[in-house]
Amino acid sequence: MTYFTQDAKHKTDMNPDHIKGGDLDPKYVLSSRVRTGRSIRGLALPPHCTRAERRAVEKISVDALNCLKEEFAGKYYPLSNMTEAEQEKLIDDHFLFDKPVSPLLTCAGMARDWPDARGIWHNADKNFLVWVNEEDHIRVISMEKGGNMGRVFKRFCDGLNKVEELIKGKGHDFMWNEHLGYVLTCPSNLGTGLRAGVHAKLTLVSQDKRFDDILDKLRLQKRGTGGVDTASVGGVFDISNADRLGFSEVKLCQFVIDGVNTLVDMEKRLEAKKSIDDLIPTEKKN
Repeated sequence: MTYFTQDAKHKTDMNPDHIKGGDLDPKYVLSSRVRTGRSIRGLALPPHCTRAERRAVEKISVDALNCLKEEFAGKYYPLSNMTEAEQEKLIDDHFLFDKPVSPLLTCAGMARDWPDARGIWHNADKNFLVWVNEEDHIRVISMEKGGNMGRVFKRFCDGLNKVEELIKGKGHDFMWNEHLGYVLTCPSNLGTGLRAGVHAKLTLVSQDKRFDDILDKLRLQKRGTGGVDTASVGGVFDISNADRLGFSEVKLCQFVIDGVNTLVDMEKRLEAKKSIDDLIPTEKKN
């Protein structure tokens, strides 16, 4: 087992040219998405921030986002200006976050003053989105239908790098240190905060009793397409990287690309009524 030691330095690599492959079989991979969070240095995180700090996060973020150009140019939509029907439509389309209802979040103060200073920003194509003041100061998301994870990751890196440049240009910075990487609200997101995931149809391989162990060795995790603690429907799973800390953004995305390719190969074998024994990983990926 590999441990992240006390003197370890977190690795960062936001160069999409370092990705190998990335065009996953769209017959099995229905959608691809990469997200992370960022925190603005000097302002308290959402569980503890004041209303003024939350509004400062919104202003700093939106001022920077409004300077994005070309494919990233877009518009900010505050929750306070949306009808309930508009919010529900965006939530159902997986574009928008819902009001926190989990006791883990509400007891931590995440829903205070809701929906004040919360909102969503997206570009014209709705494939680059930024959530403002949800669980983190900002959540940056690149997404599209189909299996082109390489393209999704490139848009993610290019867009996030531009956002960081604009934030720094206005005299602000993201919380980061060389040991823990990017500092976010949930400790499980320390490091990259990155979650690269696909919705993949894995009807047969998911029924194999070794499925959970296969995912573990590929450094992947599964959930239902409705999010955390939801079940799969029709054999479709949300498959994503299990790690956040100790590996770079490129490495984590590569785990997903390589792992999903392996899972799809297994699914094809099983469809043809062939053995997958030679495809089963015997060691955890590094």
